[in-house]
Order: sequence, then C-alpha cells, then structure tokens
Amino acid sequence: MKKLLVSTTALMLSAMVPAGAGAQEKTVTYRSWTPVSQTTDKMVKATEAAVPGVKIDAKILSSGYYIDLQSRVAAGDMPDLVGLDVTRTQQFRSHLAPAQDCAASVWGADWQKKFFPIGLEQARSGNPKGDQNFYALPVLTQTVNLWYTVPVLKKLGLQPPSTYDELKALASAARSAGYAPILIGAADGWINALVFMQIIHNIAPGLSSQAEAGEVPWTDARFVEAMQVWKNMFDDGIFQDGALGLSHYPNAAEIIESGRAAIFPMGSWWQQQAATDNPTPLSKNLSGYAPLKFPDVTGKGAPDDLLGGIDLMIGISKQADYTAACKVLTDWIGGAGAQAMINKLDDLPAFVGLRPEKFGTQSQEEIWDQFTTQWLPNVKYPHQIYSPVVYQALQDALAAVAAGDKMPEQGMQMVQQAYDSTKQ
Repeated sequence: MKKLLVSTTALMLSAMVPAGAGAQEKTVTYRSWTPVSQTTDKMVKATEAAVPGVKIDAKILSSGYYIDLQSRVAAGDMPDLVGLDVTRTQQFRSHLAPAQDCAASVWGADWQKKFFPIGLEQARSGNPKGDQNFYALPVLTQTVNLWYTVPVLKKLGLQPPSTYDELKALASAARSAGYAPILIGAADGWINALVFMQIIHNIAPGLSSQAEAGEVPWTDARFVEAMQVWKNMFDDGIFQDGALGLSHYPNAAEIIESGRAAIFPMGSWWQQQAATDNPTPLSKNLSGYAPLKFPDVTGKGAPDDLLGGIDLMIGISKQADYTAACKVLTDWIGGAGAQAMINKLDDLPAFVGLRPEKFGTQSQEEIWDQFTTQWLPNVKYPHQIYSPVVYQALQDALAAVAAGDKMPEQGMQMVQQAYDSTKQ
C-alpha cells in the first residue's frame, strides 16, 4: 500500500506538468530549521528523481531561522517554501498563499482524509474568524510522552509506573541502584513546559486550550494543582538531583544513551536515535527503550489520549511559482521525499499510511505502530502554548517554582500576567 501511495502521488504530480515543460527546470527554494540537513538532502535527492522539471535549493538553519526569515520577508526575498511551527504561521500569513488548492490538485477534493486530524486542526489555529484557508500544510507530527529504559526497569524488577505512588516507588528503587529516576534537563524551559502540559492534561484535559481562549484564567485552581505536582516531582526525588542545571539536549540525552536513566520525558521524536549513523547499543533498532503514557497524578485515572500535534508544517510563499512549489511540498508530505524523510525516523508523518521502509526488529515496528495507529490518531489537544509570550512566562514560572523562588500560586500568576499583557 505504501508503494502504491507514493507512486500515485508521483503520477498526479506529473499530470500537473504542462507539455514541453520538461525542457525548462524550475528551482524551488526551501528554508527551515528542520529536518536536519542530512535528512533534507535525502528528501531533495528523492524528490528531484521522482518529480520531473524541478530542482530544489534547500538550506537548514539550526539557529536563528526565524530572524533570517523575517529579514528575507522585509527584503522581498521570501523563500518559495518555508518551514513553520504552529506558533509562527500567523506571523507570516500575509506572505503565504493558501495551500488547500495545492492539496486538492494532488489528492482530490477529499484530501483532508489523507492527514491525521490534529495536524489539520492545528494548521488553521489562529486564523481570523471565518478564514478557513490553510496557509501551511502539516508535514511532521509528534506526540509527547515518557520513555523508559528497558534493561534498567528489568534490573529493578519493576513495571512501567501508571500512578504517582508507583512513580515514587520507582524513584526510590532507581536512586538506590544508582540510576536517575526521571532524567530531565530542566535547564531547558521547553521540556519543562512539555512535562507541565502532560500534568495539566492529566488533571483537566483541554484546560490549557480553554485558558488560551480566555475561557478560564491561568490562575484556575487546577493549574495551581498542576504546578504543585510539578514542584512535588522535585521534592519527592522523582527528578534527578541537579536537574535545573542540566540541559535536555545534549546533556540529558547523552546520559540517557549511556543507560543511566530509568525514565525520561521526550516524545515520538526519540525514535530517530535508532537512525543515527552510529547508534548506541540501547538505540540500535530502538531495542533499549519503550514509550509510556504519563502516570495518573490525581488518583482518578489518567486520560487515554496523549497530547501532540504538528512538529513541522510548510507554507508556499506568494512570491513562489505555485505549481512548482506545490509539487515539492506534496512530495515531501506523501511522496518519494516524504518516504526518504520518514526512513530517517525524524518524527511521525502528518500523512496517514506513511511508514519506514524497513525496521530492525519487530519491537521497533510495534513502537512505530503504537504511535501512528493508536496514539496519534486519537490526539485531541495540542502540546503547545500558541502565544510566545505566555509560553515564555510558563517556562519562567516552572523554573521559579522548581527552584523554590515562587509558590505554585505565584507561578500561575506570572502566566496570567503575561496573558493579560497580550490583550492590552
């Protein structure tokens, strides 16, 4: 089915090329912070081979991407295709061409059925009321969750924890055996925010989305409860000592791959560790790791669904040759370029049915299927805070509360004040 999907896409794309166009190649420029250059190079090679008449000029900026993009927009030199995360699409919306016509030209009028629902929902988040355009299309998606190190839990004689009490028991056993319980690089605010979002989802699913819409205050008692759980995870020794001084990448990741962590917060993207050039023994074929849902912190049962959403979407510039840009974009979503990307396990596809062409072990394949057939299709709520101002305030509040500089109530007041500042 996978090969049929890819070849059908290529066939539709070729039908878009007018007669005689093969003699004149169109160059399509792409700028983004992701996928990594090695993966993007493979995508370019695959797409140029599959889609006649198109050359791709792709550059990945690992840092300073959005500053560079803003400068290009100001200079009237916007790339044809631009990588975007959910929080940035509206910033550049006036420079982007609606992409739904592109999608329909390749996949037909019911093209939306080709995508996981959460990706389409988030792709239009922030649009003005009544604006149903897609100013970018989802390419990569993800879930956020925990992972455990299989041989460590086996050595401890424990099953993955499903309740807070089990988590505390695991933390005690792990510490006694010389392992980090939950290893977190809490010097990086983004991972703290992802953990907090899982905690509040555990307590009150969808509450953060309500708060962003102004329907409930960020000082709601349930947010304060979640902030208290966050603090308890430090006080109860669930996070390792010195967590606030450790970066999640690269420091925590290196410790995880050395086998010294029982559990760690990452997400579906951790699968890419198996696709590096020289994977560690634990990462090879992903044999040393398995994903798990965040344990129940309320005693009332954790929700079945995970948080997740778009990792990367790509928009078409109004300055671009729309047809040529569309060929590349759709190939990177559901064609040969997309296959090259997914083979590197960079994250989960936004396009239903894509899967790596090979797996090293049955367990690795089962993990992929768990993400793409059980977890991702049922994601209801985003893992992001869409407002950059509120997002930064949440990161600051989490650090302050963890360090004991603020009480949980004060931390959520910081977030509320940031939210209020965006409405003035």
